[in-house]
Parts: sequence; structure tokens; C-alpha cells
Amino acid sequence: MAINVNTVYTTVLSILNKEQRGYLTPDEFNKIGTQVQLEIFEKFFEDYNQYIRMPKTDVEFASRMDRIEQEFQIFEKISVGTYNLQQYAVPADLHRFGSAFWTVGTTRPEIGVVSERDYQQQILSPILQPSNNFPIATYKDNKLKVYPLANSPVNKDVEFNYIRKPADVVWGFTTNAVGAYIYNAGTSTDFEISDMQQTEVILEILKYAGIIIRDPQIIQAAQQELMQEEANQKR
Repeated sequence: MAINVNTVYTTVLSILNKEQRGYLTPDEFNKIGTQVQLEIFEKFFEDYNQYIRMPKTDVEFASRMDRIEQEFQIFEKISVGTYNLQQYAVPADLHRFGSAFWTVGTTRPEIGVVSERDYQQQILSPILQPSNNFPIATYKDNKLKVYPLANSPVNKDVEFNYIRKPADVVWGFTTNAVGAYIYNAGTSTDFEISDMQQTEVILEILKYAGIIIRDPQIIQAAQQELMQEEANQKR
């Protein structure tokens, strides 16, 4: 379940205002929230890489892997690339490349993505020549050039399997007669990472808020809470 943006913003304001330590505007919150979400999202990949190197007999390891995979699911997409001049542009919202498949008639072979150097070496081998059943591609400037080159792009579409980036966080609002901000759910965008990360999201936003309002005590308190939260997760 996603994290409600209004819950996070009101919680952050409540903590900041508790001892009259300043105020975070909606625009500042939206920018910080988007950055914090992206940082936590990127950390999923680091944690995943760490966990897959752990002993496979650890039951707790399996549950952690499952949790991270669940976090990824909402961001997994399959889209057809845009064809132009013998190249396929990757989807605009691609964040992490997964795999690519070439639809040729009724078959759907996976495309082996190689470096330009490996491609030059591979085409010199009569055994490793690319074919419709065993295509390869080079990846440069967000474009795939697939070999053998497609003469009919309609019959040779490329499907990308990838991870998209989380949408920007938006606490939408209207203003009342005295200019106060009123939450507007219709123009808001919630955090897309799961509510299991809500505590970390709030603490990270408070850490950034301490920098903006120049209050080192908030930064220190948020950092201590984050360190404790990380320690608890590793137990």
C-alpha cells in the first residue's frame, strides 16, 4: 500500500512546529519528498544485491528478498520501443533496464545486449552471427540497435522489460480566504513506495528540513532515529 502524501506532510509539520522550529512550504516538501523517495527506491537495489550474496539457507534472508521484490513489482513495466532509423528508443520512463525481446512473426526471442567491442568480435565468428532467433543489440544514448537489422519494423517490434522511476511526490492544495493552504487530494500524488517505508520517509524529510530551516538539532535527531531504524531492520 502506498504512503499517503498528506499523512507524511502533516506529520512533518507537526514535528517541526512542536517546538516552533520552522515551517516547510508545500513546494519545499514536494521537492524533498520526491528526492527522499528516489533515494529509498535506489537503496532497494543496493539491498537486493547485498541479500543475493548472503547464504541461501537463511530463512530471514528469503523474507527480506521477498519484501524487496514486492517493492519492485509496482514499478515493473513492459513497453514497445519507438522505431526510427534502424534503432529502437527505450521508453521515456525507463529507469533500470531489465531485458528486451524482439517480436518476429510468432516468436519472441530475447535480445542479447552487448558492447560495441563485443559486437565487432561476434560478427567475425560464423557461429555467433546474429539471427532472427538469436538477435543481439548495442545500447547507446537510450537506443537499441538490433542485429540483424530490421527491414520491416512493423513485424519486428522490440519489447522492453524494465523498472520505471517513481512518480514525483505532490502535495496538492488550494488556498482559503486568508491564504492558508488546504490539502487537495485531486491534484496530489502519493509516495509510490510501500507504507512499510513511512517512518524512514518522514525521518529523511525531517533531516532535509533541518538543513533548509538551519536547525542542526533536527538534523541530528533525524539522523539518530534513522540509524536506530536501520539497526532494528538488521536484527
